[in-house]
Amino acid sequence: MDHDLEQSSAQQPADQGGGAKKKEKNEVWEWVKAIVIALVLVFLIRWLLFKPFIVDGPSMQPNFHTGERVIVNEILYKIRQPERGEVIVFHVPEENRDFIKRVIAVPGDTVTVDGDVVKVNGKQIEEPYIQNAIQEAHAKGEEYNSLMDFPNGMNEETKVPEGKIFVMGDNRSNSTDSRKLGFIDLKEVIGRADVIFWPVNDMKWINHDE
Repeated sequence: MDHDLEQSSAQQPADQGGGAKKKEKNEVWEWVKAIVIALVLVFLIRWLLFKPFIVDGPSMQPNFHTGERVIVNEILYKIRQPERGEVIVFHVPEENRDFIKRVIAVPGDTVTVDGDVVKVNGKQIEEPYIQNAIQEAHAKGEEYNSLMDFPNGMNEETKVPEGKIFVMGDNRSNSTDSRKLGFIDLKEVIGRADVIFWPVNDMKWINHDE
């Protein structure tokens, strides 16, 4: 009787050791699955929904600066068209590169640019995202937009055709935009710039107010 009890007691540590190994193995497997799922999600987000973009040049100052990284939402405009005030990234085939600008007018709108007065459908639009810059220029007796008006010799049509948009850089005196490029085809729009994520000090949600 005592001998049987001793045998049972001797077998317990071996059983417990096997259970611990099995539990450890299951935990490792759960971690592996979690990592694989995370990598798949990162891949899907990176390639199907969002895309990083590096700002290059002064055309969107004072709101964007060279070297800043932004996250571009590529799925939004598969659901709807761009709206006035939104900051977008689009491709220009003639330049073979991508641009970041702000949507000023959409299909069917009539747009004119006369110095710092931008009118859409005959009404001057409010542009809170550059108001401080405009006021600073006026305080010096200057116009913020000293580059080019619209229409002009290169682009005389003022009504935005179907399937196109009119865009401008926030830095009106130093921007290659629809005043030079003409209306932008919606097929060339990559997505909406939603977040500045680098450098850390500049991290913020992007203002899309009209």
